[in-house]
Amino acid sequence: MSVDELDTRILRLLIEQPRTSVREYARILGIARGTLQARLDRLERDGVITGTGPALSPAALGHPVLAFVHVEVMQGHLDEVGDALAGVPEIVEAFSITGGGDLMTRVVARDAGHLEDVIQRLIQVPGVVRTRTEVALRERVPHRLLPLVEAIGRAARAR
Repeated sequence: MSVDELDTRILRLLIEQPRTSVREYARILGIARGTLQARLDRLERDGVITGTGPALSPAALGHPVLAFVHVEVMQGHLDEVGDALAGVPEIVEAFSITGGGDLMTRVVARDAGHLEDVIQRLIQVPGVVRTRTEVALRERVPHRLLPLVEAIGRAARAR
């Protein structure tokens, strides 16, 4: 899918001002509301825009501990283990990976004891061979997409 300069301007506004109305976005961009809505619809249909919900803080929800748990899976059991991991509420993301392990999970917990309980639960999932845990100390670069959107916009202008 090709994203042009106007698309990147729209995406930037969505990131910087997520609670603004479509009418206001159109006014800021100097384009017709229908044009903006058609662009938004296409960006959603093409999978560029994947959600519009609020970003939540696990720490503010009482889960300040963040850990990355590598899960090694018995050969042929990746799908079953993935399905089981989806049932663990403290796992907020899981990815199939290359390298050391088969799955990488992002786990949140109330404290170190709770993290240990979650890891023990993971170890008991049929098909899990072993886990390796790394606890995050401090976030250095928060999740962000604006720099990527801006780089794509610069590339679109250069074309």
